[in-house]
This record gives sequence, structure tokens and C-alpha cells, in this order.
Amino acid sequence: MLTKIFDEKKVQKLETYLDKGENFVIVMHVSPDGDAIGASLGLYHYLISQGNTVNVVAPNDFPVFLKWMPDAGSIIVYERYPDYAERLIGEADVIFCLDFNEARRMGKLAPAVEAAAARKIMIDHHPNPSNFCRLVISHPEMSSTSEMIFRLLCALKAADAISRETAECIYTGMMTDTGAFTYRSNDPDLYLIVRELLKTGVDKDRIYRQVYQVYSESRLRLMGYALHEKMKVYPEEKTALITLSLNELNRFNYVPGDVEGFVNLPLSIEWIRFVAFIRENTDGINVSFRSEGDFPCNRFAAACFQGGGHLNAAGGEYAGTLDEAVRIFEEGLKELNPACRKTQEDEWK
Repeated sequence: MLTKIFDEKKVQKLETYLDKGENFVIVMHVSPDGDAIGASLGLYHYLISQGNTVNVVAPNDFPVFLKWMPDAGSIIVYERYPDYAERLIGEADVIFCLDFNEARRMGKLAPAVEAAAARKIMIDHHPNPSNFCRLVISHPEMSSTSEMIFRLLCALKAADAISRETAECIYTGMMTDTGAFTYRSNDPDLYLIVRELLKTGVDKDRIYRQVYQVYSESRLRLMGYALHEKMKVYPEEKTALITLSLNELNRFNYVPGDVEGFVNLPLSIEWIRFVAFIRENTDGINVSFRSEGDFPCNRFAAACFQGGGHLNAAGGEYAGTLDEAVRIFEEGLKELNPACRKTQEDEWK
């Protein structure tokens, strides 16, 4: 039996919103990953099965290796259809905000969602949620938002309504946000959930291959270039950095998702504790962090790039140039040295 984690009053409030709502919209963060897509489509399939009108809106496009997921083709990409997406949001009774903790994480989609009269529900596992939603269900100790969706369906006594399509989406989100169950994955409850998902007919081996082993030749060449030419190592700080400019990405015919997982690669070096991946895009600079052990890369992200995230996985953004972002990162390393075994609280103030 799964450990109960949700406040019963919040579950009852969620149930009320579900009962009274008829027109639902599900939104996610910019550059949606496997958990954002998995949680959104998992909830979508459940709501559809209950006879509701449901639309899923993503701020921008998502990786090709996630587009096999059931009904991924129905996701409305705001960058392509802004007027249509805004109309759907404006007409919704209930808006689910999944896998993000503050409105700005929706990018250009944020104003429409914030202005909507719909009841807004945040379901998320990132720390420090803001209060732009009427109902906030936040559990940073959870492995993923997809895990939270499964648990909420159980709390709503809707476990029997979880179809194979719903289960495939939830499993994908859980798998990707734990690195195929290699981090944030020591909770025994996780494997009870996987057991229940497999009972619906989920083929976990096929899902793993679809996500991690089906890539283009261009992506593999870009990975080799990033490691050989663009990885810088800082031995004294036990840190590695990978940078890619927009021109470099375009040389390798970049499409969304091609750099997914690149930030994890230097962690294969035995003594590396902290990795940054700084990438230029059309709107500015995207920064991703990963760490091993007790080094809080979410605090590094907040201190240097107004970002956030989890202890061992975080990110941020920067409006300047790639060179400036690298300079800020290197200055941060001098003050917040990952090679120090202990990180004093006052170091982060």
C-alpha cells in the first residue's frame, strides 16, 4: 500500500473542481521534458475518460523522442497557435499547471494563464511554489510530477480508471525525471507504482528504447562535438562545463530535444561533483545544472542565474551573451566551490 502524502482537504477540493468542471486545460513549463509531457498527458487521458473536454497546451515545442506518447499529437504548441491557445485558456473552467512552481516558467504563455478566470490548480514537485494558483499541491520530496498524478488518482479512488495510455505517460514521466531510476529513486513506493503501471500493459523496455535509444545521426555527432571540443574541466572545483552556441547547434541541424541529457554526461568522470550546461537559444541563454552528493545546485542556480530546481538538478536563464553567462558561472565557482565537502548555510546568503 502506498504511503499517504496528500492533505485530505486539498484532495477534497481537487475532487470538487473535477466534479464541477467540464472544460479543462492543462499547461506546462517552457521546453517541456518527459515529466511535464508525461504528467500532462497522463492527466489528459484520465480526464477524457471521464467525459470531459480537455486541451493540453505547451509554451513551445518538445523533443521528438517524446512524440510517440499516446495523443502527444493533440498537444497545442503556443508558439505556433497563440490565438487558438489563448482562446482555449480563456474558455476553460479549470486550468491545471503541471511540473512548474511559478508563472514565469510558462514563458510567453504566462499572461494568458494568469489573466484567465478559471480555477487554477498547481501540481508540482519543485520547492518554493508561488501562489498564483487557487489550489497548490506541492511535494518536493516526490520523484516527479508524474508520480504525483498517479498518487492523486489513487487518492481520488480512480486507480481503476488508469488505462494503458495513462500508465504509459505516467511511467515515461517517472522514468525520465529519475534518469531511468538512477537518482531520486530510492523510495520503495516508486516500485509499487511501477508494478501497478505494468499491470495495465505498459512495455517499459519499449518506452526506454523510444526515449533513450532512438536518436538522429546529427544528435550523436553533436554529442561527440560537445564532449570533445566544448567540455571544460575545473579540477580544483571538481566541476565540468559544456557550452554550445546557436551557430554550433545549427551546424548539427539541431531540433528540440537533441541536447537532452548532455548535462549528465560529465558526471561519468569519477571525481566530478558538479556540471553546468550553458546553451544559447534565440531568446537568450539556457543554463542547466547537475550535481552529485550534497552539493545544492539549485542554490547555485538561484544565486547566479535567478533559477532554481532540486538539490541535484536545477536550471536558470540569462538574458545576456554566452560569454557573459560563462563568466558569471566561473565567478560563482570561486565563491561556491563544489569541491568543499561541507556547504555552510551562510555561504549562500
